[in-house]
Amino acid sequence: MKTDIVLAGVGGQGILSIAAVIGLAAVSQNLFLKQSETHGMSQRGGDVSSHLRISKGEVASDLIPLGAADLILSVEPMEALRYLPYLSPKGYVVTNLTPFNNIPDYPSVEELHASVKALPRVIAVDADAIAKEAGSARASNIVMLGAASPYINISFESLEDGIRELFGRKGTAIVESNLKALRAGRAFAEAYK
Repeated sequence: MKTDIVLAGVGGQGILSIAAVIGLAAVSQNLFLKQSETHGMSQRGGDVSSHLRISKGEVASDLIPLGAADLILSVEPMEALRYLPYLSPKGYVVTNLTPFNNIPDYPSVEELHASVKALPRVIAVDADAIAKEAGSARASNIVMLGAASPYINISFESLEDGIRELFGRKGTAIVESNLKALRAGRAFAEAYK
């Protein structure tokens, strides 16, 4: 069992929180984990990515080769498309549809959505709307984690425990709002199939 995940987004969208939750969940299940992060120009709205490699056996490298990712989990649609060269032929893309329009020649939303929806194995999520409906507009990254959870070889309960551990020091209300967002994302993905 192994899962290679490319996390993609823009600075401030919570990519590193997603990576931390997955990492905590993997370690709790006695799995091996390697992670690399590229922060880019994150403080200026630049791209942020992280490679996560999870396995029952030792992982030799923290970088995922081109064409080998089982999952691209993106909180921004253009970033999902940017990392497609990493996706394996049988891999899935789980992406937020809400753009982060931070460059002058950003493609139209219609073009982005058409490109995303043309992918063979994709879960396209309006994570911002789901997060607001779940009670925390700031938890769209956790909605995305929930939507990707069926494609990650880690138990959902371990991901919930990872949320509790990561956000526990912020209080019960924050933990509960993130758990609600995680579950809403999972429900969306299960209904989407």
